[in-house]
Amino acid sequence: MYKLLKRIMDFTLSFFALLLFSPLFLVLCLLIKMDSPGPIFFKQKRAGENDSHFMIYKFRSMRIDTPNVSTDKLGDPSIYITKVGHFLRKTSLDELPQLLNIIKGDMSIVGPRPALYNQYELIKARKKVNVHALKPGLTGYAQVKGRDFISDEEKVAYDKYYLEHMSFFFDIKIIWMTVISVVKSEGVRMNE
Repeated sequence: MYKLLKRIMDFTLSFFALLLFSPLFLVLCLLIKMDSPGPIFFKQKRAGENDSHFMIYKFRSMRIDTPNVSTDKLGDPSIYITKVGHFLRKTSLDELPQLLNIIKGDMSIVGPRPALYNQYELIKARKKVNVHALKPGLTGYAQVKGRDFISDEEKVAYDKYYLEHMSFFFDIKIIWMTVISVVKSEGVRMNE
């Protein structure tokens, strides 16, 4: 029952959020296009539910010549971030297109953040504790517990805790904690 309720909540909230934020969506598309050459959206292969892969959508916040690796592997990622991209990342608005991933069923609102397809150690660690069986989320327990400032081991521990305590009310709590975290710009590396 929880899984069905979660899917209904995911689809309904994402659909209405897209409608609500559609004017903002259009403004951000224009700003990205005016700021730097390249596509508006950034697509990247990510690890999905049960060892599947999918293409995640984000607003592009980096130059088109940025290497396709996790941000912590870029050395000084700030050299790749566009002017608009800095704002998008600080406000987490770069994540807005993932509402489309949720509507498609690739993601959920709450779940472990989807690893890059080539983050093999993180994927292996998640598989060891069965977190790979979860649908990845727009936000998750690890996100509200430190986001960019916690290690992969800590992320996996928080993801495991979520797996063991999943419930409708826990999801609502994580969503609420995410809103507070985004408003305060907590857990975001500003040099990325």
